[in-house]
Amino acid sequence: MKILFFSSKPYDSLFFEENNKSYDFELEFWETHLGPHIVDAIKPNVYDAVCVFVNDKLTAPVIAALASKGIKIIALRCAGFNNVDIEAVKAHKLRLCRVPAYSPQAVAEHAIALLLTLNRKTHKAYNRTREQNFSLNGLMGFNLYKKTIGVIGTGKIGAAFCKIMLGFGCKVIAFDPFENQDLKSLGVNYLTFDELIKQADVISLHCPLTEENRYLINASKIAIMKPGVVLINTSRGALIHTKDVIEALKEKKIGGLAIDVYEQEEKLFFKDLSGSIIDDDDIQRLISFSNVLVTGHQAFFTQEALNEIATSTLSSVSALYHQQATSNDTILV
Repeated sequence: MKILFFSSKPYDSLFFEENNKSYDFELEFWETHLGPHIVDAIKPNVYDAVCVFVNDKLTAPVIAALASKGIKIIALRCAGFNNVDIEAVKAHKLRLCRVPAYSPQAVAEHAIALLLTLNRKTHKAYNRTREQNFSLNGLMGFNLYKKTIGVIGTGKIGAAFCKIMLGFGCKVIAFDPFENQDLKSLGVNYLTFDELIKQADVISLHCPLTEENRYLINASKIAIMKPGVVLINTSRGALIHTKDVIEALKEKKIGGLAIDVYEQEEKLFFKDLSGSIIDDDDIQRLISFSNVLVTGHQAFFTQEALNEIATSTLSSVSALYHQQATSNDTILV
């Protein structure tokens, strides 16, 4: 059993090789992302599976090429699968697995870190004090206590976020087609989407990207939000219409934006571009705002999460390989 990894980093090989001691698969790691540019480089009938990440592009032509190379399993070491043509996977009779719940706390806690940093400006204070500047001018934030926090999506990550915000003494309101009864018993109040965004002081996105909710946050929805609303996104970049958000920041309708994801992130994230000229005008404009905080798809990046991703991925691949896939962590198509 040989698995070819795409978009791999040193930490991927570290955790997968450690967890592979229980399976003894052959693992090969490529740093490049998977897409039309590289699929022909895969040697035929050498690999049984490919393991891919969030910015790999599994379009219908790519999947057809994988099938022609003898690939039988596609393993996503992430939760979302909006980058996969599911119908093409079915058509070529490939097996597909993902990791839907590797560490909800990792992502929820990062969303909190973004919110606290953006609000209390600790990143700016850190830079100031390193230059012996101890002035407080421009560092004022607001209490989260008793603020209304709107949570879009209350799956495992959204639920973890809700519980943390309840611990801060916030009023938590939520929107999800499937209401979580445990959260309701804790005091979370479910509203319609429009009612939530009208009432919330802070809005945090915790939902998968689908064709139905692409650009969920757009100019018309921003128009009915509270002036000065703070927006947090640790889910998928295309939930937000970037240009509309930029306009709202310029008009001071949005009081703060913190994002760990970006619609065009595959050209930027996970790379050191410090010596390059970035020609993406939208990300450059976002970074220029003093009330915008950007991290590079870092929310999942904890020891616990990486270990769970490796464990779950290898377990699912093994189950699929031996035709014993019964786990809820596995999508069978």
